[in-house]
Amino acid sequence: MLRLRPLARAPLRRYFSASQMKDEYGAMSDAGDTFEHDGPFTLESGEVLPHAQLRYNTYGSLNPAGTNVLLVNHALTGNSDLASWWGSMLGPTLAFDTDKYFVVSANILGSCYGSTSPTSVDPSTGEPYGKSFPSVSVRDTVKLQGKLLESLGVTSLKSVVGGSFGGMQTLEYLFTGQEFGPETRSAIPIACGSHHTGWQIGISELQRQAIYADPDWAEGEGWNAKKGLEVARQIGMISYRTSQAYEEKFGRGVQGGKIYGSDAEWDVKSYLEYQGRKFLDRFDPITYVKLTEQMDSHDISRGRGEMKAVLNSVKVPTLIVGIDSDVLYPVHEQESLRDGIQGSELVVVNSDAGHDGFLLEQEEVSKNVIRFLESIE
Repeated sequence: MLRLRPLARAPLRRYFSASQMKDEYGAMSDAGDTFEHDGPFTLESGEVLPHAQLRYNTYGSLNPAGTNVLLVNHALTGNSDLASWWGSMLGPTLAFDTDKYFVVSANILGSCYGSTSPTSVDPSTGEPYGKSFPSVSVRDTVKLQGKLLESLGVTSLKSVVGGSFGGMQTLEYLFTGQEFGPETRSAIPIACGSHHTGWQIGISELQRQAIYADPDWAEGEGWNAKKGLEVARQIGMISYRTSQAYEEKFGRGVQGGKIYGSDAEWDVKSYLEYQGRKFLDRFDPITYVKLTEQMDSHDISRGRGEMKAVLNSVKVPTLIVGIDSDVLYPVHEQESLRDGIQGSELVVVNSDAGHDGFLLEQEEVSKNVIRFLESIE
């Protein structure tokens, strides 16, 4: 059983609504169906999960051939409920047209939204894995998703779509059919690169260090390192946006006229406190550490050869999407994908939202997804 002690919370000075700075996600839950892997699941590291499951959701109907399938992958703190984060793109006549396609969205292995994760019970101890949860790679998540797709009767994927962490999974699907799982006939990786760079690993590590600095991480089981998780989330919220967005929404706004020292009540401070505390309602410190480590494993060339040759080996239509203001996964990374994958196309979305533009600029992303999907069989 998880043993969480209550965290004392001072009242927030101000509530920030979506109209003041849009949130990336709607209400989050672990609702959906569950895929149970048959037998132990061996990870890329050589470690073995005695039991592995994925939570997933499906929309629309699978055709008799099992080929009208869109797989949509979520980002770091997302879930398999596609409607809660790309809802305006899901439904009849929309990008993920449920009259045409069988749309599948699967939770990441290691996530706290219904898949096997640090919160799951370790059969060898009868207690949650916690910090002992084994290291999972992006490739592990994709291989287990491949098993899920086969269990659903999927024989090939019309396209795989995803942004950020979801884009990393999407790039791995370019090698399914060759190595594992159903064949992928096209892909739309958004706001990501071919591998996690030192810049991105550094930002992940900074967030983890905030959690490690919480006394409960070193002295306790880690579940209650919540102040550290609050700070980690605040760091993330800075890296996901831009200077322009923060200036437009907050500028030098202040409450109560206090601008000096630790008593200063800047609007942006209140916003970041709100985001950090809100995050505690849906995530735990150990899962956050493990998932950021999984992102850091991203490298499509690992075990496949030199990156240029690996990218050149991709033969399926690929639409690459970048956000022009993204400082976390800058556009030059998407340009490198475009230059390496033969016949691929790059679309750069204009947005002041930074990295989160892939979630917030749904109209522009949707338009390009529809156009691309209509251009391929």
